[in-house]
Amino acid sequence: MKGKTTQESRTIQASLVQPSDTNYHGTIFGGTMMAYVDEVAAIAAMRHSRRPVVTASIDSIDFLAPVKMGQSICLEAYVSSTGKTSMEIFVKVVAENLRTGERVLTATSFLTFVALDEDGNPTEVPPLIPETETEKYLLDTAEERKKMRKERKQNTQAFIDKLTIKKTI
Repeated sequence: MKGKTTQESRTIQASLVQPSDTNYHGTIFGGTMMAYVDEVAAIAAMRHSRRPVVTASIDSIDFLAPVKMGQSICLEAYVSSTGKTSMEIFVKVVAENLRTGERVLTATSFLTFVALDEDGNPTEVPPLIPETETEKYLLDTAEERKKMRKERKQNTQAFIDKLTIKKTI
């Protein structure tokens, strides 16, 4: 399968932060930002695979600075590494004060998506061809993030195994 460059999946999405997007501090709800992150990452994954995708995991969303009502929020997403059927997507979120032009990095996140075939089964994705130093760095460090995901999944399963669910109905 022919590889694809990061540029082929790059997706940029901008929105204006409205009052309905904000909490009582006047900053964007974390859940609203998470929805934006998941959406832009899904588009990047579909652009790379040209297939329907499902979110397999969200490593974390690191909130670095608040995004205030009236600012724009710009999300940039692209494939940072690939497996056989999965793609890791890097998302960067920047807030901009539209009056002053000041831009601030407000969040970063890594998500994993799986490409699906016509029957809803995982299907192969093209390999990634990084071009810039940042893209090469993200690809070089992807294996460590994959290892951390696997450990987290095992820890979550061990925790779930300890839980008891009582039938209430």
